[in-house]
Amino acid sequence: MEMKRGFREVAHTADWELEAWAPDLSGMLEQAARGMYALAGMRLQAGPVQNRTLTIQGSDPENLLVKFLAELLYLNEQEGLAFENFNLQINGDTLTAEMQGCPVAAQDKEIKAVTYHKLAIQHTAQGLAVNLVFDV
Repeated sequence: MEMKRGFREVAHTADWELEAWAPDLSGMLEQAARGMYALAGMRLQAGPVQNRTLTIQGSDPENLLVKFLAELLYLNEQEGLAFENFNLQINGDTLTAEMQGCPVAAQDKEIKAVTYHKLAIQHTAQGLAVNLVFDV
């Protein structure tokens, strides 16, 4: 039985915390991205879809996760983009992300950074899970 994918906000005293889970690392990265966008209250414009391809190298899965989310935050800040379709492929320590998205129409809250605070990807009987803390 495949573990369901998902994310949920976790109560945190000062910053925002998110739990994401999926059967594999690429699925967990996607759920973390979707959860981050949901925490920020991002809503996309209807309109022309923009494609982006990222190639990211990380020293370990946690580093790959933080670098991926940091790149999404950068694209949001610099180009006003967020993504809703993800095709993520992981080969060793390299992530190739083919994404489709649109300009952000509205955003409720700003996320400044993804942190390494308490970051540890856990192996479960159904796949992988992680808790992420965002600096806001």
